[in-house]
Parts: sequence; structure tokens; C-alpha cells
Amino acid sequence: MLKAVFGVVALVLASAALAERVDNFVLLDHTGDAHELHYYSDRDAVVLMVQGNGCPVVRNALPDLRAVREQFSDANVEFLMINSNLQDHRVSIAAEAEEWGIDLPILDDDSQLIGESLGLTRTAEVFVIDTDDWSVAYRGPINDRLSYERQKKEASKHYVADALNAVLAGEEPSITSEGAIGCLINFPGEKEREAHRTISYSDTIAPMLEDNCVACHQEGGIGPWAMSSYEMVRGFAPMIREVVRTKRMPPWHADPHVGDWQNDAGLTVEERQTLIHWIEAGAPRGEGDDPLKMFVADANIWPLGEPDLIVELPSYDIPASGVVDYQFPSVKNPLDEDVWVRAMTVVPGRTEVVHHVLVGATAAGQAPNESEGVFDNYLGGYAPGTGYTKMPEGTGVYLPADSHFMFQLHYTPFGKDVSDTTKVGLYFHDEPPGNFLRHGVVLNPTIRIPPGAKRHEQAAYYQFEKDAHLHTILPHSHYRGRSSSFVLRHPDGTEEMLLNVPNYDFNWQRGYDFAEPKFVPAGSKLIHSTVYDNSVQNPANPDPEKLVTWGLQSWDEMLYGDFVFTWVDETSDQPIHSNERADAFQTIGFLDRDMDGTVQLEELSDRMRQRMAPIFQAADHNKDGLSAEEYIAFRMVMRMNRPQRNASSGGE
Repeated sequence: MLKAVFGVVALVLASAALAERVDNFVLLDHTGDAHELHYYSDRDAVVLMVQGNGCPVVRNALPDLRAVREQFSDANVEFLMINSNLQDHRVSIAAEAEEWGIDLPILDDDSQLIGESLGLTRTAEVFVIDTDDWSVAYRGPINDRLSYERQKKEASKHYVADALNAVLAGEEPSITSEGAIGCLINFPGEKEREAHRTISYSDTIAPMLEDNCVACHQEGGIGPWAMSSYEMVRGFAPMIREVVRTKRMPPWHADPHVGDWQNDAGLTVEERQTLIHWIEAGAPRGEGDDPLKMFVADANIWPLGEPDLIVELPSYDIPASGVVDYQFPSVKNPLDEDVWVRAMTVVPGRTEVVHHVLVGATAAGQAPNESEGVFDNYLGGYAPGTGYTKMPEGTGVYLPADSHFMFQLHYTPFGKDVSDTTKVGLYFHDEPPGNFLRHGVVLNPTIRIPPGAKRHEQAAYYQFEKDAHLHTILPHSHYRGRSSSFVLRHPDGTEEMLLNVPNYDFNWQRGYDFAEPKFVPAGSKLIHSTVYDNSVQNPANPDPEKLVTWGLQSWDEMLYGDFVFTWVDETSDQPIHSNERADAFQTIGFLDRDMDGTVQLEELSDRMRQRMAPIFQAADHNKDGLSAEEYIAFRMVMRMNRPQRNASSGGE
């Protein structure tokens, strides 16, 4: 056993002293943006300064840091700051940055785990990191200008500048370390390293893993290996440390400082500290039983119990490699009566290949090929990270008899020929609920992401014409998605951040359910933004040289923000929702670049302007821009001679 954990113990001993290399990590900065250290591998060096609120040494050193940054402005160097203080937090760090004109990202080391691994003791210490091997080329003060309560007019030794010049020249600095001068940082974890060796695997670690990880990491689960015993966890302990430090696991990507969500699957700061400290202490077994060996997975594939109706989709053979086109099967609804759906579970036949499944239904008597898509009467979906869909209390989705289920399936081969037969379980209300559950999408099918762009942002909005309650929001993009957000702009112009996903991961398509429904007053705009990384620094990028546009396949892109809502004034016996109007507000939301509520011709691309010019001429009567109401009126005129859509589902 001692031999098995030697590597982890050695890693800890190295980090407890002066770190010679910097392991990868992801931290959020004071604005909520995510920074991964190894993302800056395209830089020649990274300069990382330890910041702390109220520290006079840090404040006094800021002009020197700015001078070094200016000196190397033409060099390929990244400048960052990190705050590991117990007493500081994002809001106070942001206030300090504003007051002192700090325009660098200040990484918030809220768990102190990164500061511990770097062996920090004081603020104002600066690290020069050589990105060739992530070694620490220099650590210490910027220069010799400052000392405690004293300062020279000018520095005579320029440690950081000299170290950078050496690294950029491919040489080792003549001075690799100097004693740090700054305010002491309190690291309780450093003082408790012996106590970390007594953290109970049986009573603390295994139950934590069972609560947060085992649902995926079990035999037959979507995790790549099963947490079936202490021995398995010990073997993967260094990997667990890495994925927690880089925020790859657990797969909960919402910014913890924004929003309050149901079923929050993220580890708390205390849980992260306990888990990492246990691993860095050598992953001791300790006394007691092994709860993971006693864990028995629920054999019932239906987490909500036996469904009222099980719908089996056609089987598909998935090749070991290559591209599988999206599948759009339909299945006749076997029910002979109208029902209200209260919950739904999708059970893939092979979780390894099923990337997502979307489920909807046609109107009564409508053939599948007459439907505009799965979203006309959307029921819900499946993607890795999602379990079942349970409608909010008092709501449901109306499913008429004589309809067809519509599906969208996306398969991704994984190296083995398999056959998939996915099933959908539906659960019904005994009586009609109080209200319809509605689904909407903020999208922009006109996106164009330039080749090589590291941070290309696109946005769109949906304007609510009536009072509503938001229940769920879900950001979606593909391999180039870097971060996403939802902002609610109120009618008075004030804005409220609803969700920030600073480290988006295409592998996990999770919806975020509000702990309490979010009231949206009429006239509000739900703005969805996504930042894309089309550069070589994005390891998932299929082709950094491609101009990326909208498309279903993963090598294309989407700006797609799903939201689930109810109209305040709608009831199940008095529907007010109109698909026709919703489509118009959705369209205006991606054409209106400046988001002022109307679309001007000059806001459109040349190609779009040619297509839309006749509509503007016919619909924009007062010539002040095309509004949603004008667009709706135009479409109504165009459809006057067409058959009306069946409104039995509560839509027009």
C-alpha cells in the first residue's frame, strides 16, 4: 500500500515546500470568467502575482507590475493575479480591483487549494512560469524597491523582468527565488496536514463519492470507470485530484456566485478541500467498512417508478467510427384519450453512443411529415448529465390522442459497433394541472465564428410579451463553446444575471432548474450569450481554420438557449400561448443586433438584407424598424389563404 501511494505523497511533499512545477488548475476570476493555467500554453511565460485586499505592499507594487507588463507588452507573456486570502471573496476582490484600477484577472482561490500547492506564504509574491514545462522559473518580489514600511525611489534589481528576459531567451534566470515581501496569508490546511491523514475514508470520503459521483461511476454508468471499492478510488486518486482542480468533475458548471438551483451537483468548497487533502495525504484507508463495496445500484431503469406509457424507438446500428446523421423517427401515440404529461424519462439502450434525445409530439390528427419539428409540442429530452424531466408543480404538457411522438436523436460512435434501442417513459396527471408548461429557445442561426478566434461572442434574446415564470434554463453550443450566460433585462433597462457558465463543457448538456420560479415581467428580454473558442488552444476544436456557421453536427455551432416557462395568466382550460407569435419574437431576438426592440436593415448581413428587404417594405409601415408585432401582422397576411394550424394543444 505504501508503494501504491508513494507518487501522491511525493506530490504533496513537493507542493508543501516551494513548488518547482505548477499543476494545471481552473479558477474563476473576480468577474466570473474561467481561467485554465494550461490554456496559456501558447504563451512563452505566465506571470502570476499574489493579490490580497487591503495589503499595502500589494497596492504599492501595482505600479511596478504595470511597468513590467508594459515593458513586455510586445512579448508573448500572460499576466494574471491570484487571491488565496480566507477573508476575501469575489465581491470584495472586485471592489478592490475597481478602487485600485487593477485591470488584470484576479483568480479567486476560494478553497485555498491552489495557494497551498504553490506553497504561498505572503501576498505580493510573483511567479514567473515557463510554459514549456510549467516550471517555476522565478518566485519572489517584482524588484527590490519595496520593504516593510520602507521604499526606495527606484529599484536597483529587477527580478521579474530579468527572469522573463531569461525565459524568453531560453535560458535559466540567474536568480530563481527571493524572499517574499507582503502580507501573511493564513492557510489553516497547511497547519493540519497530519490531521488530513486521519480523514476517514469510510465515514467521510466514500459517502461523499456515493452522493456526488457514483451515480455515473458505476457498472453500466456513463462514467469511464466504476467507484466500486477503496482500491479503485486509491488507484484513480491522482486523476481525481486533477479533474477536481480543473473543474472537469463533478460536471456542474454553474458559477456558484450566480443563481440558486435545485439539485446542485457541485462540490462545496469544504468538500473539495476535504477530498483533495485526503488524496494529498496519501489517500489513507483507515478503519471501517467500505461503503462503495456495499453499494447496490438500483436495478430499476425507471427512476420515477413504472411509467404510465413506455414508447420504444426504432433500433439503430451505430458504427465504431465515422459520422452518424441525426435521426428523426416518429412513433404513433397508442393512447385513445387526451392526457397531461407530468414527467418523462429517457433510457438510452447504449449510453456510450447516445449524445442526446429530444422528444415532442404533433397536434391531434397531424401526420409527422406535416410537423415543423420536435419543438411544436415539446416534452423534454435526454443528454449526459440529465436524469428525468419532472414538470414543475401544477404544470404539465398536453398530449392529444391521435398524435405522433417526434424524436431527434444524435449518436456519436465510440470505437465499437453497437445497436441502440432507446425507450421513453411517460407519467401522466390524474387530472388536468393548473397550467401548460411551455418551452422556448433563444437562438441565432446567423452566427459566424471567424477562423482562429479565441473569444468570439454572439448573443440573441427573447422578449416576453406577457408576465411569465421561468423554471429552467439550459445553454447549448458545440465543441467551440467556451462560456455561456443568461441575463434578464427588465423593462426599465436594468439587468440581472440569471446564470453564468464560465467553463462550458459540450460533453454535459445540463439544464438548471431555479430553486424558486423566476418572475419575468412583461416586456423583459431574456438575453443568451455564448463565447466561442475557434483557436488551436481549444483541444476539442475540429478545425481552427474554418469559418464556423450554424449547423446540427458537432463540428458546426449553435447559439441555443433553451428555457422552460409558464405564462402567469394562462390556465390549462384557457390557453393563451401562440406558436406563431413566439416564433416572431424569437426571430426578432436574433435579428435585432443592438437589442433595442426593432430591427433595422443595416443590422443585417448583406445576404440577409437582400432576403428581408421585401418584408421591411411591406411590414415596416412607420419606417422606424421592424418590430415583432409588425412581423406577426405580415406573416398573418401571408398565411391568410393557408389552412389554420390545429389549436388543440393550446397553440395557434
